[in-house]
Amino acid sequence: MATSTMGAAAADLEARQLRILRRVEDLELAAQQHRLGALSLTDAEAEVEAGDTEERLSALLAARGVHDFAFRRVPADYYDRTLEERRHLLAAHSVAQLCKSIVMVNTKAAADVVDCSNPKNSKYYVVIVQYMARLNAENIKNFLYTLNENQIPKKRFNMRLAPEEESHMLTGFVHNGVTCIGMKTDIPVIIDEAVTKLDEDFFWLGGGEVDLKLGMRERARGPNRPSRAQTAARNTSPVQQHGRHGQSMHATPHPSCRRFLHRHRTRCPD
Repeated sequence: MATSTMGAAAADLEARQLRILRRVEDLELAAQQHRLGALSLTDAEAEVEAGDTEERLSALLAARGVHDFAFRRVPADYYDRTLEERRHLLAAHSVAQLCKSIVMVNTKAAADVVDCSNPKNSKYYVVIVQYMARLNAENIKNFLYTLNENQIPKKRFNMRLAPEEESHMLTGFVHNGVTCIGMKTDIPVIIDEAVTKLDEDFFWLGGGEVDLKLGMRERARGPNRPSRAQTAARNTSPVQQHGRHGQSMHATPHPSCRRFLHRHRTRCPD
């Protein structure tokens, strides 16, 4: 009887998660409008909403086979603090583990490139980079040029920070709360290779809300093992391409982000 009850509960939970995924676009946009002050929320309502964000993103990660992750709440003045203080709040080993997700727009894309349907030549990209790194748009341009096998003129790549309201519209997340998990739009993700080579094998980034941070493990343990996120990719094969000056890139579907993940060795954004 107990087993039957547990099975029914699990089936019910799975059904609820599927309903959440189907409605995620509308729910995310509405939730962000609430947080922006479009509606007045009581403290209790805000707490429920916050819990929903963590629950939803956790379900998305688990559904894609990513289980080694953690959420952590931070104080309201988190971004007024030094990187060392933020590291301490997250119990990270070093500030190198602190990362951010930046929405960038290609302002010189061809007229027919208006969305994110082609991950190799998208109008928008989300760039994940360490806070201690420096954003270099020229490196991103070179990376995309090589990724497209030099078939698209370099003049067609001019990556700039997307306006805050545009970033919000595309991701469903407000400034300082952007994460590559559960975005409203399937935006391709570029991650600085330095993040994938962290000695600690774990990095922190936005968790969907300003005071919510998400930590994830980059690689599975053991020699020559793919990342935990990569092992969850289904029916797809990694594509390895080599560019000039020894630059290499690794493009593979990143199930936790629900879109392509591109890696490169040149130092990316800030």
